[in-house]
Amino acid sequence: VQLQASGGGLVQAGGSLRLACAASERTFSQLRMGWFRQAPGKDRECVAAFTWRGEGTYYGSSVKGRFTISRGNAKNTVYLQMNGLLAEDTAVYYCAARSTTNLGAITNADNWPYWGQGTLVTVSS
Repeated sequence: VQLQASGGGLVQAGGSLRLACAASERTFSQLRMGWFRQAPGKDRECVAAFTWRGEGTYYGSSVKGRFTISRGNAKNTVYLQMNGLLAEDTAVYYCAARSTTNLGAITNADNWPYWGQGTLVTVSS
């Protein structure tokens, strides 16, 4: 599975960014997608993901109400809309994928076998 993340950049606090992740089209229907982030010196954190129960979504407590995960019109694309960005949102953001049959905890990065290359989001205060 090939994942390609894009859309990171520098933004002022309070601003917005939209990240995109394109997956290998042939396998996309068999995958659940998610977004993680990792700040310097911190563990990789799940910020948003589609749950194994179909269309349900998970959001980390620090981003709930500000970030939205969605699927694009191109069926192999997933987005992360980030609004109201804070300095503490600064991190490398990764898209991740796992099989629809994977029932492991969403928040555990070890349960996500496929990763994109990461895109840096920097929020200036």
